[in-house]
Amino acid sequence: MDPIFYVFLAALVTALATGLGPLPFAIWRGMSPRAVSICNGVAAGLMIAASFSLLQEGVELNPLHTILGLVGGFVFIAISHSIMERFDNFHIGNIQGADAMKMLMIVGIMTLHSAAEGIGVGVAYAGEGNLGTFITAAIAIHNIPEGLAIALVLVPRGAKVWQAMGWSVFSSLPQPLLAVPAFLFVTFFAPFLPIGLGLAAGAMIWMTLSELIPEALENATSPKIASAVTLSIAGMLMFELLLVTL
Repeated sequence: MDPIFYVFLAALVTALATGLGPLPFAIWRGMSPRAVSICNGVAAGLMIAASFSLLQEGVELNPLHTILGLVGGFVFIAISHSIMERFDNFHIGNIQGADAMKMLMIVGIMTLHSAAEGIGVGVAYAGEGNLGTFITAAIAIHNIPEGLAIALVLVPRGAKVWQAMGWSVFSSLPQPLLAVPAFLFVTFFAPFLPIGLGLAAGAMIWMTLSELIPEALENATSPKIASAVTLSIAGMLMFELLLVTL
């Protein structure tokens, strides 16, 4: 098989895996306001855990570039949020206002995250041995809870399960789109990987602290939300530990 097509196909599999995350919502239909708050808490925990995994990976490559990316991600998402707040009648389908804005922001942030992962896949395949295959498998499995995190934000705000699956896959499309250029031009793309990891982490942390956790506290007590956040972080870290040991 042509190596370029193989890299594209491998990265496409990682993107499609994200669409598996929303599947639990095919069974779990109705949600009380308290359940929505818990969902926000769980999504916050998953995003925090993913953020620190990105930062750890970036620091191992280039600490300064990762920190610059982290600050850049914070500035980018804060400015974007400020601009979007000016559009009162903003809507996505039949979802309007603040809920539509949060949906767009979460998908946008996860898309930024996926861009860094796509570069990582391409750079890994340009290396020696089976590193590319391992990275692809790890990212594909890792993408499933990330798809769940997207669904935890979208579905309680009115999105259908199939729409959440579609947006989850859409958010991961930068992986196959950037994996091939990164594979072909690894010398050019490799220095940008820690910056991209920092950008994604900074945007995710800001979104979590500014939007998800405050909204989670609207209909649930702080101990319950703290428990949801902490347990979801622990679950995500355990999941990543299992990936490393397999």
